[in-house]
Amino acid sequence: MAAALFADQSATATDEVVVTSAGVDVGLIEGDGEVPAEVLEVMSPYGVDLRDDRSRSLSQAMLVEADLVIGMGRRHVQEAILLDPPCWPKTFMLKELVRRGADIGPRRPDQGVRSWIDAAHGDRSRSSLAHRSTADDVVDPFGGSLERYRATAGELARLTGQLAALLWPGGGSSAPDPPV
Repeated sequence: MAAALFADQSATATDEVVVTSAGVDVGLIEGDGEVPAEVLEVMSPYGVDLRDDRSRSLSQAMLVEADLVIGMGRRHVQEAILLDPPCWPKTFMLKELVRRGADIGPRRPDQGVRSWIDAAHGDRSRSSLAHRSTADDVVDPFGGSLERYRATAGELARLTGQLAALLWPGGGSSAPDPPV
């Protein structure tokens, strides 16, 4: 959901943006990795159709290629760092990156995306990954109620919209209005 929303919100960005999605527990999902019906339903009001999407597992090659790696929770970031330790400076939890981005401010016109990501990374230490706090985690609705899926979709729309606005200020990217 987050990748689809962020791809939509960064479509007008001044930089070329390629957004991909991968998971750390794909092997645990039953079936052929099809998107759950609840996701299809809650994403439809945002104009996002994920019927042809399939789950895939995170790989080291994906991490090496990425300019920015965003996990929904601490465990996702931990798994990424275990797969490719050098990706640490460009790997964040979504809530963490939005919070840190708000602290440093939107990307300046003379600042590259990589420079902004480096500034957001700032003084982070790997030891923060050992904490058990879930404050920066986005709740995974998998297996939950439709309302839980809706709440997560709304939160992701808000957070990805904020991130797009931080990366491309004035670029027309903003969080879509929550469905009524």
